[in-house]
Amino acid sequence: MSRTDDIIAALVAAHRSGSRVLETGAVLSRAQIMSIQSGVSAALGPVAGFKVGADPDGGPPVIAPIQARYQERDGGVRQTTDPVGIELEIGFTLTRALPTASLPDRVQDYFRPCIVLELVGSRMTGENAARPDLKFADFQINAGMVNGPCVMHWDGADFGTLPARLASETQVVLDRPATVPGGSALANLALLVAHLGDYCGGLHVGQTVITGSLCGLPWFGPEAVVTGWIKGFGAVSINLKTANAASETG
Repeated sequence: MSRTDDIIAALVAAHRSGSRVLETGAVLSRAQIMSIQSGVSAALGPVAGFKVGADPDGGPPVIAPIQARYQERDGGVRQTTDPVGIELEIGFTLTRALPTASLPDRVQDYFRPCIVLELVGSRMTGENAARPDLKFADFQINAGMVNGPCVMHWDGADFGTLPARLASETQVVLDRPATVPGGSALANLALLVAHLGDYCGGLHVGQTVITGSLCGLPWFGPEAVVTGWIKGFGAVSINLKTANAASETG
């Protein structure tokens, strides 16, 4: 087996068992990273959406699938033994198949904006868990998402800076106007559409694209109810509950 195959097998096992991967080899190329993501995603089943982030150096964006097995309902429970990273984001749910591999002029005819909590957690262990290439290969450390209310009567206007809040009962991490990474949610959506193609099955009706954190990456321990709010969207929440390791696997 190649190193890429070995990492795929290790990550699939980590997703299924809750184990951790210790990877200490040379830096992975983008081609290797995308092959790893694709292989792991195929083994884990349906994709609920994608996350995207612009490359600050102008290269291809960071893209990662969000596995449907990790999607939680608004107000639902995520069982965990570890702290969970939670990012407040603007998402776009596809409501109609796109005609081309570019963002349509009337984006409102194809997407509906919604408030989303991205759940974050690494399958890696050791100091290399912070390595950019390994994080990228590990679905950019995505661990699921929670879709909240959508804006039902959207005119296609962009979202840049909006009043927002993210907090638990004991910890407020955001309570002020916050800006989408890069300043434009639609620009980030356009990056995903332009670069995704048929990667991990492509983008399909019902899937959601998330466009970057409004609040950085705060971490919350078990036994916390975390609620996000964005003006014009409403609120979305997740209940973190302590679980034993066996209950986290699927």
